Formats: sequence, structure tokens, C-alpha cells
Amino acid sequence: MKPPTILIVEDQQLLLMHVQFAFEDAGYVVIQADSADQALLALDRHPEIRAIFTDVAMPGSIDGAALAARVHQTHPHVTIIVTSGEQLHVADELPDGVLFVPKPYTGHDIIRLIGESVA
Repeated sequence: MKPPTILIVEDQQLLLMHVQFAFEDAGYVVIQADSADQALLALDRHPEIRAIFTDVAMPGSIDGAALAARVHQTHPHVTIIVTSGEQLHVADELPDGVLFVPKPYTGHDIIRLIGESVA
């Protein structure tokens, strides 16, 4: 059985690499996007994506919270985890079922949440 595919949406390269290595070490396939616009394209190109981990602050036409809301509507089977270090109020505005993890987080925290949701 092929391991689940995770889309990471993060514009800060070091954070992206940290989360990517954690997911890959846990056996997941990782696809990267550095904006919500790229994430939407990735979702169309990769129907095998089972989960998205996105930051809120993001360059492009929409932020990570708006991305989460859109994906929640268009891809209801995809697990969505949103993170932010500054915009903690966003957690209250996310659709039901979208998870929120405040920064700082550990790769282990994210792996556990994804594992519980995607299994």
C-alpha cells in the first residue's frame, strides 16, 4: 500500500524543510507549495493528496485560512491542519473539522495529528 501524500504549504524555507523531513521520516510522501495559489494547483494535479498542513501568513491571492476554507468545501476528504504564530484568533474562524496548531510546534506534534486524521 502506498503511503499517504501530504501537501505542505509554507513560504519559510527552513520551516518547510523541518516539516517535510518529519513527514518523510514518518513514511509520508510530501508535496510542497510556497503559496496558497500553488497549493490549489497541486491539489488539482495530485488527487492522491490526503492532508494539507498550511501556515496562515502566505504570499499570493489568499492566505492559509482562506485556503483551508476553500479546500474544506472542494475536497472534503482532505485533512487540513492550519498553523500560525501570530494570528491565533484564526482558529475560531476555521470550518468545523479543520485542525489548528499554534507555533511553535514540533514535527512530532504534526505527525501525531495527521496520523490520527488520515489513518
